Amino acid sequence: MSARTHTRTPSSSAGVDTRLPWWALALPAAAFVALLLLIAGPGGAHAGGADPSVAHLLEQIQRTLPG
Repeated sequence: MSARTHTRTPSSSAGVDTRLPWWALALPAAAFVALLLLIAGPGGAHAGGADPSVAHLLEQIQRTLPG
């Protein structure tokens, strides 16, 4: 006895839900913002030999962020 194989038709796959859960986008975005604030936030100690172009870029980013 052979078993039947079930094949999908293109019309039956149209109802598949492919949405992401809310945390799949919120967690990476929150982690990115937290790391950006750690890097660009006002710190107590600044390195004396830091590259001025990097410092200038971080200042520009900090100015463009609301808050």
